[in-house]
Amino acid sequence: MSLRLIYGRGGSGKSHYCLQDIKENINKNVNHKLVLMVPEQYSFQSERNLLKVVGVTGIIKAEVLSFKRLAHRVFNEVGGLTLKRINEPGKAMLIYNIMEELSAELKIFGRASKQQGFVDIVAETIKEFKRYNITPEIIDRSLKGLEDQELIYKMEDLKAIFEKFEETLHREYIDSEDVITLLAQKLDESTEYDGAEIWIDEFSTFTPQQYLVLEKLLKKCSRVNITLAGDGITVEDNIDNTDIFSVTKKTTAKLLKLAKDNNIKVEKPVNLNDRSNPRFGDNPELRHIEKYFYASPYSYYKDEVKNLRIYKAFNNYDEIEVVARDIVRLVRDEGYRYKDIAIVCRELESYENIIAAILNEYHIPCFLDQKRTVSGNPFIVFITSVFDIFTKNWSYEAVFRYLKTGLTGISMENLDLLENYVLANGIRGKKWTKEEFWNYKINYGYEKEENTQYETYILNIVNETKEIITGPLVKLHDSLKENNTVRGKCTALYDFLVETGALERIEQWTNEFREQGRIELSNEYDQISNIVMDTLNSMVEVMGDEKISIDKFAQILSVGFEKNEMGLIPVALDEVTVGDIARIRSQGVKVLYIVGVNDGVLPRVSKEEGILSDRDRNILREKGVELAPDTKTQVFEEQFLVYTTLTTACNYLMLTYPMADVEGKALRPSVIISRMKKIFPKLIEESQITESLEAEAKIELITAPEPTFNQLISAVRRDHEGEQVEEIWSEVYKWYDSKREWKIKTSRILKGLQYSNIVEKVDSEKVRDLYGRPLSFSVSRLEQYSQCPFAYFVKYGLKAKDRKVYEFSSPDLGSFIHGILDKFADLIRIEKLQWKDITREWSRKTISDLVDAELSRQSNSILNSSSRYKYMTDRLKRILTRSVNIMTEHVKRSDFDTLANELVFGKGGDLPPIKLSLPSGEEIQLIGRIDRVDSADLESGTYFRVIDYKTGQKSFSLSDVYYGLQLQLLVYLDALLSNAQYYTEKQAIPGAVLYFRVDDPMISGTADMTEEEIEKAILKKLKMNGLILKDAKVVKSMDKEIEGYSLIIPARMNKGDVLGSTPSVVSLEQFNILREYVRDTMVRICEDMLNGNIEIRPIKNKKHTACSYCSFASVCQFDPSMKDNKYRYVNKKKEDEVWNLMGAVVGKSEEGSEG
Repeated sequence: MSLRLIYGRGGSGKSHYCLQDIKENINKNVNHKLVLMVPEQYSFQSERNLLKVVGVTGIIKAEVLSFKRLAHRVFNEVGGLTLKRINEPGKAMLIYNIMEELSAELKIFGRASKQQGFVDIVAETIKEFKRYNITPEIIDRSLKGLEDQELIYKMEDLKAIFEKFEETLHREYIDSEDVITLLAQKLDESTEYDGAEIWIDEFSTFTPQQYLVLEKLLKKCSRVNITLAGDGITVEDNIDNTDIFSVTKKTTAKLLKLAKDNNIKVEKPVNLNDRSNPRFGDNPELRHIEKYFYASPYSYYKDEVKNLRIYKAFNNYDEIEVVARDIVRLVRDEGYRYKDIAIVCRELESYENIIAAILNEYHIPCFLDQKRTVSGNPFIVFITSVFDIFTKNWSYEAVFRYLKTGLTGISMENLDLLENYVLANGIRGKKWTKEEFWNYKINYGYEKEENTQYETYILNIVNETKEIITGPLVKLHDSLKENNTVRGKCTALYDFLVETGALERIEQWTNEFREQGRIELSNEYDQISNIVMDTLNSMVEVMGDEKISIDKFAQILSVGFEKNEMGLIPVALDEVTVGDIARIRSQGVKVLYIVGVNDGVLPRVSKEEGILSDRDRNILREKGVELAPDTKTQVFEEQFLVYTTLTTACNYLMLTYPMADVEGKALRPSVIISRMKKIFPKLIEESQITESLEAEAKIELITAPEPTFNQLISAVRRDHEGEQVEEIWSEVYKWYDSKREWKIKTSRILKGLQYSNIVEKVDSEKVRDLYGRPLSFSVSRLEQYSQCPFAYFVKYGLKAKDRKVYEFSSPDLGSFIHGILDKFADLIRIEKLQWKDITREWSRKTISDLVDAELSRQSNSILNSSSRYKYMTDRLKRILTRSVNIMTEHVKRSDFDTLANELVFGKGGDLPPIKLSLPSGEEIQLIGRIDRVDSADLESGTYFRVIDYKTGQKSFSLSDVYYGLQLQLLVYLDALLSNAQYYTEKQAIPGAVLYFRVDDPMISGTADMTEEEIEKAILKKLKMNGLILKDAKVVKSMDKEIEGYSLIIPARMNKGDVLGSTPSVVSLEQFNILREYVRDTMVRICEDMLNGNIEIRPIKNKKHTACSYCSFASVCQFDPSMKDNKYRYVNKKKEDEVWNLMGAVVGKSEEGSEG
């Protein structure tokens, strides 16, 4: 019985020495067992290495074991594993259930126990306790004499959970962490390894559990050999933590003490540092890294650097692209195999998707050495979404997350129709489960209603799909309520998975992936059904007949799924290995790429994680409770991990780091980069900026077809822009052009260079077919055409529609308010009331009744859907009440009376349409609806006032009229004056065109303001804006109380009833110019439209562009950086300039005119 330590620095051949030693023993034909023990994750590769050294016959006499494999061998010999072993998901679900039961008793963790992820933290703490041989009794003893009250509460909570966990678990089960403890006990009864020789390799530390097993092996075996990285053997207790080998030296000290305490002979250690380093052979750069990277003082490497590279990348994608191209170069030009190459990083989760995607593009086979969580798998999402549907009241998100897994068997086309319908009508909760036919209106908010036949077709599909979905879900929900035990609920869920065909579809997908050659996906889906079934079985085994609510069942099931991981095996022998630096094997790697070498990432900055802080651990250590290392110790362990990684490759090492993350946030290089530059002064840091542009360098860019094609595009673009391009790209282009599968793409490159994003005119006949016959337009549509012809064409020509969503949008608000105001005015007319006589209380009650009646009529209105919208309804009532009160005040102050509300001009309307004759000889009809028309009979004639209600902040702009963007008020005036004979026998004269703002504004003021002052402030805030005829009598008729600036109209009256000059006050001549100019503008717009002009030319002013709220940006692809994509600038012009420009258009000069 003896202990022999085998030590050496990185690459000194420790593993090789063990294998050769085993081989020599086999050749000597020894009778005792020969065992190589390694960490679990290295066992497969170690078996391959051993087989390679000792051959098939030798492998019979030697075996590779991990601590857990050794345990199973011993248990098979002497028994002891009578209890069933609980898996990690089962353990997590049990801990969650225990914390729920104890939540009222827990002093600190009561609330935290319900937080997502807390189960994992507690499970890790219990695992740590077990690995360090901490029992509830030891915790209890440690509490004596503790003064830190928070730590006392923590430990009492942990003890309660731990104690209950052990008590519940050990009735029928054993935890995987108990296996090593049980192994230490059962080794006393075993004779299997008596006299054996064991080689323990690839460890740097051991847990107290493992030390117990080592103690038993030292007493039982003829010799135990243990390899440790280091430059010497130490027996000192006081080891310098800054020593790179401090971790292994502490392990050495513990092993020597263990041997001494048990009277085990310690043989002379094997020092491999005395020999030449076999790993680095003729590679002086990598040998220099091993010797001097952490040395102080260090030595410079004076020669040229060939086998070490550093690359500074723009971002993660650039970084992995460079690595992929270099791998292609090494395999293609230098004879490497993919299996010789590894890519490692410290945060694999932030790189795995990028690496997988780019290596796939470069046709580089790879194996991600990482267990994957199952939470994102469609089958798991399918199950968890079912419970989200139940717990979140059939919310849109939960229902469609469930449906979009693809496991319901419903076609995507039908799901799209259903989704649009559900979104448009705000369907959730009882609306899903009621046994009634959905017959809500399919309203897309455009001028023409959908075809009734098509609407019926959609409704039938939607309702059929709804039945397919809700039937099994309602049945499952009922079954879950009836079966109140865990066992019953698991059975109900299993029956649901069978009934919906989900289990069968998973099997079908597995077979399809295998047939397509997508072996990795096939393996994943092959495992997922077993994982789901195992999780349900674990729930039944641990909590079978326990009563449980649906919510708690769903939470525990979710915890179980989160703890499940899929371990995928390599699908080929020749693959690049991708993994975390903590899992990389130090043997067989010829080429190593270390990516993400950034500050704070590698070396990783240790953070206090978990329940026990560093301070807690130090206090407990003083009480004799030894736990895992604190963060300070972890810093030194991280340095050792960096050392082992840097010394892994035997031929070639490349370090890369990005300057920015995926969000563009700046990143700094790690100290590893600066240290490497110091010891290799001739090492040139590479980047895209410093890369040579010589033709030889471009050869590296020629790799697999897909990425090389991207490089070709760049070369062709440079050639098109007149740059000199290497001749090699001409050959590359010829290669692609000669391949049938690439020829179309190469032609697209050339077409793409000519692309200008200019749309051709549409044939005039097609335009008429698209816009309908007879040609009839609303004024608002002409204004939209002026904003951007292409957007207009997409919306009204192609009939593209925004997806209707169940919400109360600005257009909905406008329509609702207009409707209520119209009904209010009708009621006044029907009741034969006068505006000036109605009281505020009557207005308030009438508005409230009208709103309630409208919402009762529209039972599916969003305003009926929730308390939030109940508040909005109350606010709408206040806004409308305020508005009619303001209108009443206007009437009291004015001689103008309301002539009509919601006056329609157009076919079948109150007035005929406006007819425009185009130069082409065609006639266009303009239609519209005027919110309100007021009139006043004065001596000189009848004056008409057009008022448009606006819920926003819209102001009248003469400049916008000039650009064709604000025509509505003036077209309404024109329609009225052109048909004035229906309303008056006198001369019809324009009095005003005004916007009336519908709002209940906040006003600023002091606390001592009187009611009258407040009312005046509100009137001023809601003053109408627009244009008014320059006539003092007309202005006085609109505001009889005007003195100075009016509170209700945009006018000012000076002393002596002299009308003040403001931009809003214009002459009759100017009104006529406006009418003519607007007609000319509409003719021009219509002519342009019917000529098929659909150019992408959005307007732009200083504040916004037409693109700001456009839904069709993805269609037009407007890019102002392209020479043919330009805005139409509509910057605000001064009033005088606008009048002159309009006058010039209609042939009337405005030089010197007033206003």
